[in-house]
Amino acid sequence: GQLMDAVKLESHWLANVRRVPSSNVNERPGDKAINLLVIHNISLPPGEYGGGFVEQFFTNSLDHNAHPYFKTIKDLQVSSHLFIRRNGEVIQFAPFDQRAWHAGASCFEGEENCNDFSIGIELEGVDDKPYENIQYDVLARISRALMKKYPGITPERICGHCDIAKGRKTDPGPAFDWLRFRNKLKK
Repeated sequence: GQLMDAVKLESHWLANVRRVPSSNVNERPGDKAINLLVIHNISLPPGEYGGGFVEQFFTNSLDHNAHPYFKTIKDLQVSSHLFIRRNGEVIQFAPFDQRAWHAGASCFEGEENCNDFSIGIELEGVDDKPYENIQYDVLARISRALMKKYPGITPERICGHCDIAKGRKTDPGPAFDWLRFRNKLKK
């Protein structure tokens, strides 16, 4: 399912994208406005694309015997709001008003626990291999819709996981072209 022409939100869900609700979500603290967008990457096994492993990981249904790497992540409970595949397909795991478990120990401009006030978007990819054109297009279109819906998210408040978990995380990595993304954001 490719992304529709217009990005529409329906009560904190994107319309027309596949929904795979994760249990790795909870309520945001009551006083926190949504005002940060965090861009990540993920591929399971690392460097391999396609297949259902990321979906299974975010819904705690991954067979940890299916690949040796999976044993290293078997105790993790992780989710993100959105996953953008290499072909531009979008899967949503949590409504935007809920707290998805994507950032871990994190800090943005002195504010800890970024999961409390951020939306997490995972791109299917790795740090050092180029992302697909359609991933930039879809990410920019969704980001614009989210900035409209949650005005606290501004271009200055869109960052990489590496920016809020310095030294611990490196994604979306040097292969993510921030200039290209920020130019698409303006269209």
